[in-house]
Amino acid sequence: MREQWIQPILDEAAKNGLERTAGVYPDTGGKIVIDGKTVLNFSSNDYLDLSHHRHVMDRSREALDQYGIGSTASRLVTGTLPIHEELEARLAAEKGYPAALIFGTGYMANAGTIPALAGRDDLIFADKLVHASMIDACKLSGAKLVRFTHNDASALEQRLEQYAGAAGRKLIITESVFSMDGDIAPLQEIAALAEQHDAMLMVDEAHSTGTFGPNGAGLIREYGIEKSVTVSMGTISKALAGFGGFIACSENIRRLLVNSSRAFIYTTAPPPAVIGAALGAMDVLEASPNLGNILQANSNYFRTMLHDAGLDTMQSESQIIPIVIGDNETALAISQRLRKEGIIAAAIRPPTVPAGSARLRLSITLAHHVDDLERAAKRIISAVKN
Repeated sequence: MREQWIQPILDEAAKNGLERTAGVYPDTGGKIVIDGKTVLNFSSNDYLDLSHHRHVMDRSREALDQYGIGSTASRLVTGTLPIHEELEARLAAEKGYPAALIFGTGYMANAGTIPALAGRDDLIFADKLVHASMIDACKLSGAKLVRFTHNDASALEQRLEQYAGAAGRKLIITESVFSMDGDIAPLQEIAALAEQHDAMLMVDEAHSTGTFGPNGAGLIREYGIEKSVTVSMGTISKALAGFGGFIACSENIRRLLVNSSRAFIYTTAPPPAVIGAALGAMDVLEASPNLGNILQANSNYFRTMLHDAGLDTMQSESQIIPIVIGDNETALAISQRLRKEGIIAAAIRPPTVPAGSARLRLSITLAHHVDDLERAAKRIISAVKN
């Protein structure tokens, strides 16, 4: 009786081609074997093909053997281990900031940081397409949320000028590489506006950490705008192939978060094996600093093949390449056809993307060789056009 309200919601989602289920796959990474056949997985965020890298796995095992399965407490009780501080120091140095702080997930990093920077008397200026975790964090903060047109610095400037006389703190939030469109924010222009209007700036670098910048340090580092970006957020769960999130920042912001971020304070510290794997991934990045450049060159080649065939890849400039289909059911049908042809290309539908823009979201990884990309491009072009 108490659950009768649920079924109509599920029925409506199914009718509109929006019902979701969690598929089960036998392995991870850009290439997986299913029923004895190698399948190209274009829906994995294992951009640098590190999820099965021997050194990364060895570092994880070493941490497991030394410290056991779990951290067994929150960071402020007895959960902080030497490897937590080692990883934070390395992340800070890599990102070009004085300090860093690890969170359990990227979602928690955003949810735990934004409410600490802005509250009920403050303003948050957000790109219209920022990640759901950032929007949820804005709501949690109680601050007034002001949206600006996606990747439009002039629109942001108009919004900042509109609220120039407002009291309280101002925080601008954006992503560097957007997770569904694969396009890149005009970070240098946004950073200049933050300086001009005395606003804090937080950039979600989940999809540019490991894939852009020197040693994979991200676009903030590539552009040299660390001093203008108050907080650089990143994840360990994409190019670094593990699990967790982090922010790089000043020592004072780190202290503030340690004392006020509920997502940091009231949760168990990330387990040792996860931290060990992240340290191993950073070792690989330092030993092979050109991995991101190789990934972007391959992505450009693949995107050009799709674009030249007339497919709509939007404004993608990264390893994330959307192919806009529009209709939800059509996107699902194309995804299912490709799956039968040995290609995993997830159909992304509202509310993850705007209504009417259902798409295939392709993630290029270093597991995909040039011949894989050429073969996949032909099959994807045929599936979309026919």
